[in-house]
Amino acid sequence: MKLSDLLRMSWQSLLKRKFRTFLTVLGVVIGVISIVVMVSLGIGMKSAMLEEMESYGSMKSIEVTRGYNDMSSSDDKEKKDEHFLNDALVAQFEQLEHVDFVVPQLSVDSVIKIGKYQMNIRIIGLSPEGMLAMNPKVGAGQLPLSDKTLELFYGNLVPMYISNAKTGQYIYWETGEWPDVDFMNETPYVIFDAERYYSHGQTDANGQLIQAPKKYLIPTAGVLEGGQDDYSSMSYDVYCNIDALKATLKKEFKGRVIPGQPTKKGGKPYKDIMYNTIIVYVDNMDNVTAVQDIIKDMGYNTYSQAEWIESDMQILNIVQLVLGGIGAVALFVAAIGITNTMSMSIYERTKEIGIMKVIGCKISDIQFMFLAEAGFIGFIGGIIGVSISAVLSVVINWLIRTYATEMGMQYISVIPPWLILVSIIFAVLIGMIAGFFPSLRAMKLSPLSAIRNE
Repeated sequence: MKLSDLLRMSWQSLLKRKFRTFLTVLGVVIGVISIVVMVSLGIGMKSAMLEEMESYGSMKSIEVTRGYNDMSSSDDKEKKDEHFLNDALVAQFEQLEHVDFVVPQLSVDSVIKIGKYQMNIRIIGLSPEGMLAMNPKVGAGQLPLSDKTLELFYGNLVPMYISNAKTGQYIYWETGEWPDVDFMNETPYVIFDAERYYSHGQTDANGQLIQAPKKYLIPTAGVLEGGQDDYSSMSYDVYCNIDALKATLKKEFKGRVIPGQPTKKGGKPYKDIMYNTIIVYVDNMDNVTAVQDIIKDMGYNTYSQAEWIESDMQILNIVQLVLGGIGAVALFVAAIGITNTMSMSIYERTKEIGIMKVIGCKISDIQFMFLAEAGFIGFIGGIIGVSISAVLSVVINWLIRTYATEMGMQYISVIPPWLILVSIIFAVLIGMIAGFFPSLRAMKLSPLSAIRNE
């Protein structure tokens, strides 16, 4: 028999028993909905967690700092030089396999004065490439990408560090009110020598009067987008171009040690400024651990999101497996219904099967006909199931956005295209497997006994 004839006969057989077919398909629909919705919840939780981690920093980056034993002002110059974070090390990291690019980072604790306010804040110098890699959302102005002029870019939560210059009272923490400052329209003064700022007017160890440090009037390049409840990895700091910052620090601390910088034997500063941190960006998240291990073997301390995301992902994978298993139970019950439906169909069509065998129909064609019926049930149930699941996913996400905004969640159910395809194929396979054993019975029926059967 032709394939088209077999498929047509299978479809017509289902249409003859509409109510039974409807109930059997309904079981498959419920099973598919259970699997798709449950798995989509697991995928949604993983996606939400990954997005939250992305807000803390790139998951493909490795933060490199000097080893703890190298942070002291040891007289062992060779040991100190070996683990300096400098341009030579940046070039060395760039040659490592799977490394996309490397970003040096220089930070300095400073005092910023704006009107009647001041704040102790960390100013971080980054290269233009490094600043763009952090993918900041600019709320006003622009990023300080030029190395010609020192300009500052403020995180949206920087104002919480602001205090009254006279009383020292932190405005936000002690009053609960957000300081009324406008970085874009008020040019702040920046004091890079914070130690001298707080001790000027006193005498040093040699009995000499400590002079007030220089104040730099530094324009604002831009401000990070976001309010008091918005957080990202750039929210709490002030950023600038690293080359412009290095030039300013060399000018301010000429002949003196820049705070946080290593020193030579005798306490003298090095000619070049060393970096506080180097960020290594890897080409793929799967290669982060391997690159991190290489850098560790070189004697440096490293940190990456991959260190703790792996354990979280394992937990979520188990949760997703459990959720999928719960849904699979419903589909298993539906498979029993398909088996029952196909068995009843064979009992009702025994004579028809006998006639088909007598007129020369292949046994394999008879088996295929019943498998096709079971497959049709799985396919129809799968299509309807994933359609209803998509609607339920939209409703679930709408409820999350409406009633759980305080949790910072925008969605919890995600149905990727592959899940739709796999669910339909899985439903068809389950249907055909459920119909396999009844089809074997149809193959083994004796033609004469089947024809005599009424």
